[in-house]
Amino acid sequence: MGNSTTTLFVGLDVHKDTIAVACAPEGRGAEVRVYGIIGTRQADIDKLIRKLQSKGHRLSFAYEAGPCGYVLYRYLTKKGFDCQVVAPSLIPKKPGDRVKTDRRDAQELARNLRAGDLTAVYVPRLEDEAIRDLARSRVDAIQDLNSARFRLKGFLLRHDVRYTGRANWGPAHLRWLGTVSCPSPVQQLVFQEYVRTVSERHDRVDRIDTELQEQVPGWRMYPVVEAVQAMRGVAFTVAVTVVSELGDLGRFRNPRQVASYLGLVPCEDSSGPRRRLGGITKAGNSHARRVLVEGAWAYRHPARISYQLQRRVERAPVFAQEIAWKAQVRLCKRYRRLVARGKHPNQVTIAIAREMAAFLWDIARQVPVEI
Repeated sequence: MGNSTTTLFVGLDVHKDTIAVACAPEGRGAEVRVYGIIGTRQADIDKLIRKLQSKGHRLSFAYEAGPCGYVLYRYLTKKGFDCQVVAPSLIPKKPGDRVKTDRRDAQELARNLRAGDLTAVYVPRLEDEAIRDLARSRVDAIQDLNSARFRLKGFLLRHDVRYTGRANWGPAHLRWLGTVSCPSPVQQLVFQEYVRTVSERHDRVDRIDTELQEQVPGWRMYPVVEAVQAMRGVAFTVAVTVVSELGDLGRFRNPRQVASYLGLVPCEDSSGPRRRLGGITKAGNSHARRVLVEGAWAYRHPARISYQLQRRVERAPVFAQEIAWKAQVRLCKRYRRLVARGKHPNQVTIAIAREMAAFLWDIARQVPVEI
């Protein structure tokens, strides 16, 4: 136990206020011991480290990715320890095991870490995570704005107040809202509160958009954001979302890994000579998958360089322009062919999004970025 060359594998089951700790000494037959429950403060972590190091072990930590984020990972790695944040869905589990406690989870983490059976997730740098949080806050703001709009329209529908114009939430629609008169003063007050909520949430989206435009040019991944915007269907917001969610695309060895990470590959249930494919797995990063599928709808139209796309293309490197045009020609043609074969447009769009991810990977891996 006092041998300084041995490694002690430490499994941490992390929660908001507590961390369950288990230790697996080096050697496959060694017993996995439960250390106990500690707090989540840095002082608690430091005390744990001192006790575990007191017998001369090197420490290797692992905990599941979850709502507590990467703060603990960054703290441990900053102190020079090996630490993995592992994918919960890829932790080996016994089919008949029906007992789940924090202590048992910590033991399993320590045991699997010692055996090398854990799959680590990609941990972004702090500045990369900041841009990702800003992009995700925009999605939340848009969802809140849409909810407020639905509530306002539902209120008007209940009172049979209908807008006869062509476009909702345009200038004409907003002017019309100013002319609406409700049957009673109380209902008029409710209506005005709904309108005010829509206006406030719209301003919130505008503030976040402005902040993105200001912050992203100073980001180390900005050259990648500029380059991938040469692709059709990948405007600024889509580009920022994809790059901030995927991080360094060079860590993927091939496009298949990117598609698998995005959950854009089909499920498979094969046995013997029978091969059965299902819908996409929807595993991995849902934020990047969503914006790619939205962008893939642009390829239902014939290949062309619009005025807006031309402005983005001019800022991209030459190699990105060439890849983007090759992608547009291929994907527009592929969309028409699949639809002509009777495929549902939603299925076709998923197939296009999967290929879009491959072309984005090809562009991003050629852009030099700060390491």
